[in-house]
Amino acid sequence: MKLFLTFFASALFTYSQSVAQPSTTSKPMAVTTVDAPTNRKLVWSDEFSRAGLPDSTKWRYDVGGNGWGNNELQFYTKSRSDNARVENGHLIIEARKEPFQGRNYTSARLLTKDTQSWTYGRIEVRAHIPAGRGTWPAIWMLGQQVAKVGWPLGGEIDIMEHVGWDENVIHGTIHSEAYNHKIGTQKGAPITIPTATTAFHVYAIDWTATRIDFFVDNQKYYSVNSAELGTTQQQWPFTQPFHLLLNVAVGGGWGGQKGVDETIWPRRMEVDYVRVYQ
Repeated sequence: MKLFLTFFASALFTYSQSVAQPSTTSKPMAVTTVDAPTNRKLVWSDEFSRAGLPDSTKWRYDVGGNGWGNNELQFYTKSRSDNARVENGHLIIEARKEPFQGRNYTSARLLTKDTQSWTYGRIEVRAHIPAGRGTWPAIWMLGQQVAKVGWPLGGEIDIMEHVGWDENVIHGTIHSEAYNHKIGTQKGAPITIPTATTAFHVYAIDWTATRIDFFVDNQKYYSVNSAELGTTQQQWPFTQPFHLLLNVAVGGGWGGQKGVDETIWPRRMEVDYVRVYQ
């Protein structure tokens, strides 16, 4: 993440999609199949059943082309159907190669920061992610206090990240002040899904006060807990409200690590639904 000269600028811009490169401090656990929760109820969802722009009562936009702390190449737009729309029951987030506001790519980053946040629960997103070198789709969460206290103290949970040059490898990661990619201590693990870019999959976390489990299609592949990491705000900020973000970045410190294929665009992430159980 970029270090900005003022705290205000830092609060606005440094809580960006983390360069969550494969962790050297964590190993994936054995993949296990876990039944979906039956003792929780659905408390929030978007089934994307209404065509047009995303539901403004649920989603807001991050807007700009500042690189988002990761040297990303796109300009994130607002209320522009070329980049974010609902069609055929799916949310489409589309990255396009086109000149816009001084950038050569456009895309969208949707978030629930001003509409809804949650403390604990199971967050599920059924999505089809794009292929192609230079793509960097993500389904992730940030602490509601991140604009006030800054990143990484506010905390980040990456439910799903994928970079196009590392085909079909999905990453689940957490970041805190003590454990983050800037100092090489982030906690996370990869899982290989052979059809990650050719089929829909359900990406999820099961989050409690002391533990976060990561899933793909109900297969738990990684787990992290406060008993191992510590319970201070610097170690485990995951006891406060977090909001959800969905985006497709282009290039950047991780997504563009092996360049960007300029011939593949547009590329899209399709989201079938977002569901939160508590």
